[in-house]
Formats: sequence, C-alpha cells, structure tokens
Amino acid sequence: MTKPAMILIVEDDVWTAEQHIRTLEAAGFKASYVTSALEAMEQIDTHPPRLIVLDFLLTGQNAFTLLHELRSHTDLAGIPIILCTNSADALAEEDVAVYGVRRVLDKAAMQPDDLVAAVKKALL
Repeated sequence: MTKPAMILIVEDDVWTAEQHIRTLEAAGFKASYVTSALEAMEQIDTHPPRLIVLDFLLTGQNAFTLLHELRSHTDLAGIPIILCTNSADALAEEDVAVYGVRRVLDKAAMQPDDLVAAVKKALL
C-alpha cells in the first residue's frame, strides 16, 4: 500500500485552510497547514511536503518571499506549488512557473474538485 502524498497548505485564513484539508483528505491525500511563510519554511525544513498549496496574499510576507526561499535551496526547488489567490487575474501562470508554480487557482471561482484536480496533475 502506498503512503498518501503529504500536502502543505500555506493559508492565513484558518477556515479556508481547514476546507482545503478536508477536500484533500477526502481525495486520499494527507494535508496540514501553516499560516505564514516563516512557519512554512520551518515545517518544510523538518518535513518536506510533496506539494504546496500557497495563498498568494499572506499576512506579513507574501507568497514571493516563500517562493524565492524555496528556489534558493536545490533540495526544495522541485516541490510543485499551486497558488490559490483572489488575485488570479493579475498572475499569469507562465510568469510564476519559474518558481515551480504548476497552477494558479482563483479562490473566488474555484470548486473543491478544482483543487483536487490541480494537485493530482501537479504530482504526475
């Protein structure tokens, strides 16, 4: 039996983070969340995830802080990332692909199945 892929959710809205966890765990993944870029790096250092679901507009540092940090470490640079944001219209996937972003999801329009589909595709 294969071990479920560990997904790290970086989301400062606890309700949204918990919704993502329920959705991903119902699809067979294991998920946890942190609420800041700093907490994310601490978590990643001790338990590197298979994929990161990242809110773009975090309280404090935004997603680019974490994206830059991840890309500066060769052992972490390959972790696929899905950005979930209310600013999806302002972000072109080709502009953030250099950071390992595989998909940009619009929080206002996405459905739970959209997140699961994006995660499955990114982990292929």
